[in-house]
Amino acid sequence: MSAAIAPRKPDRPNRPARTADAHPPAPTLSDITRTYLERLRGGELGALPAVGGLVVLCVFFAVLRPVFLSNLNFANLLTQSAGSIAIAMGLVFVLLLGEIDLSAGYASGVCAAVLAILLTNHGWPWYAAVPAAMLTGAAIGLLIGTLVAKVGIPSFVVTLAAFLGFQGIVLILLKEGTNISVQDPTILAIANDNLSPALGWALLAGCVIASAALQLRRSRDRRDRGLPGIPAALLAARIGTITVLGGTAVYFLNEERSRNIVVASLKGVPIVVPVIGVLVLLGTFALQRTGFGLHIYAVGGSAEAARRAGINVSFIRITSFVICSCLASIGGIIAASRGNSVDPNTGGSNVLLLAVGSAVIGGTSLFGGRGRIVDAVLGGLVVAVIQNGMGLMGYTSGVKYAVTGSVLLVAAGVDALSRRRSVQR
Repeated sequence: MSAAIAPRKPDRPNRPARTADAHPPAPTLSDITRTYLERLRGGELGALPAVGGLVVLCVFFAVLRPVFLSNLNFANLLTQSAGSIAIAMGLVFVLLLGEIDLSAGYASGVCAAVLAILLTNHGWPWYAAVPAAMLTGAAIGLLIGTLVAKVGIPSFVVTLAAFLGFQGIVLILLKEGTNISVQDPTILAIANDNLSPALGWALLAGCVIASAALQLRRSRDRRDRGLPGIPAALLAARIGTITVLGGTAVYFLNEERSRNIVVASLKGVPIVVPVIGVLVLLGTFALQRTGFGLHIYAVGGSAEAARRAGINVSFIRITSFVICSCLASIGGIIAASRGNSVDPNTGGSNVLLLAVGSAVIGGTSLFGGRGRIVDAVLGGLVVAVIQNGMGLMGYTSGVKYAVTGSVLLVAAGVDALSRRRSVQR
């Protein structure tokens, strides 16, 4: 009886053992440049038009009015745009869904009125009045989001009705035109006081260190997932850019800006700048580093596909409107601080138009699914530069509005054309 012969296993090619530190090579700068140019040709312009426009406008106004580059005007530019930028950051969340909030301006006015009434008429401390104003904003967003997501009323109709309704609520709260002054020193400091020069440099150092740590962590996470890391040259370029731009800004802001130093000294980074910086960091983290943010982009890209993927579309919409109104309340607080008071025009006039323009000019798509929090900052600076520079040149408000509207129309046109190009490719 012959013994059974075991079947022969097929030969396998020799494969090198994969070690834990075997990672794909990082792309070179030429590879990154080539990929970026391909994205531009595909219609993904991102914030490039806003950055280019900001540079051109600054050079243009600096040549015609050298005072535009003074540190006093630079500080005024930052404080003037802070309120609109805060509201625009909230609008980014809504625009990413392909929705719109026309009531954000007067929502900020309602919250500012609540703040002023509690501070001045009822004697509340700032640490109680500020949360109350923000809770008012959250309630407004919850109402609007529920009507849009659950009832099914288009956001344009809901927020247009809210635009009119909140205008009336502001008049009711302020007793048909009363001006309520804000005297709390903490609230007034937000848009009127500055950090000490030493604290400004310390803040810049913290931002640089935090940015470097985040970039290194991101590169490490990519390698841990088997993806190529970020090239060292690119990391150095990003961190160097932040250091140079931030250092230049802090240096000029720390220079004396007062025209009469005997009366008062005026130097340092405005307090509202780190306030906006914190909002940018929190908003960027929420959109780019959390599942909630990914779901916002998914719903903005295709609500039906997101629903079939198991995403709670109604929750995402309601939460986005709540965030939008909460950031609008912060914009109202900044406006109350800057104006030292609240009146029926707070949150009205051109506040909404400038906020929407800031988000769109910065690169956030009106069609949903494309945009970042930093877009609101870039677009807000573009709008502020236009308003500020043309004011220095002596142009009337009518000309300012006409130019700002034209820039907004161009930005919307670029967005539509780039989206069409990306679809065709």
